Formats: sequence, structure tokens, C-alpha cells
Amino acid sequence: MSNLAQGLVQIYTGNGKGKTTAAFGLALRAVGHGFRVYIIQFMKGIDGYGELDGIKRLSPECQLEHFGGQGWVHKGENLEGHLEEANKAFLRAEELILSGNWDIVILDEIVNAIWFELIPESRVLELLSKKPPHVELILTGRNASQALIERADLVTEMVPKKHPYEKGIMSRKGIEF
Repeated sequence: MSNLAQGLVQIYTGNGKGKTTAAFGLALRAVGHGFRVYIIQFMKGIDGYGELDGIKRLSPECQLEHFGGQGWVHKGENLEGHLEEANKAFLRAEELILSGNWDIVILDEIVNAIWFELIPESRVLELLSKKPPHVELILTGRNASQALIERADLVTEMVPKKHPYEKGIMSRKGIEF
């Protein structure tokens, strides 16, 4: 079923652009080598993200489900719907990871979901300890805690140095979304 001999835990974090892009780039590479990839997006809607249509072209080897899309999350305010969506996403992620049917599972924006207190970090750390040894697990999002960083095998921090937004250039279709 799986071609991956040793699955590790990777985190893409930091305030810079490119965390999801890096994870999706890994998915593209993996599919090119015959691996099966499943992506769960936390806290993202379905409108306007080019990666949603792009991933469909990699089907069936690469699948994507998204949870959220209820507007911006404000820490500590009106969290009921966001909590429900985050819990659904986490339960689905847990099911996929523990099934062992996927070589790589990407949990896009799960680190943000922890930071916004939509998912307890303890549940994520527990899931990492139950991950089958052949499954590669990728977590993305800003504000990765020290506990997550210590548990991961690879951590990349995206650090902003310069951004077109500073010159008034807004997000561009196909580049930022």
C-alpha cells in the first residue's frame, strides 16, 4: 500500500508567505513519485483558492477536503461554528492518518487552529504519537508552539523580508490565491 519507508513530521510555520505553497509543492512532488496524498484544510473556505481546482487534477492520488469558511476567526469571540468545523476537520484527519491508507497527510492551517484555541494542542500531540511509522505528516500555520517544534522532525519558518503588499500590490489570482 505505502511506498514510504519512514514517515516523519514536518511543520511549516512563521509569519511569511509560503507555508501552504510549500506543503502543496511537496504534494505535487510526492504524487509524481507515486505516493498517495491527502490534504485537510482547517479554517479555509472554498471560494477563490486556485489550489482547490489544481488539486483536482492530481486526483485520485491526491485528495483535498476543506473545513471552515465561516468568515474570519477572532480569538475568543463567536467561536461555536468555528469550533465545530475544526473538530470535524480534526476527526477526519485522525481517521485518515490512523487508516494508514495515505502516504502523506497535510494538515493545512492546523497550527492556526491550535493558536485560535479551536483545537487543543494536546489532541494534536497525542495524534502525532499515534501516527503510523510509514505516514509522513505535514502541519502548516503561524505560531507553532515550542512543544510542536520539539516534536517535529523538520521545521521551516517562513520569515517575511519584503512583500508586494508594502507597495500597495494586492493579492493576485494564481499567485497568492
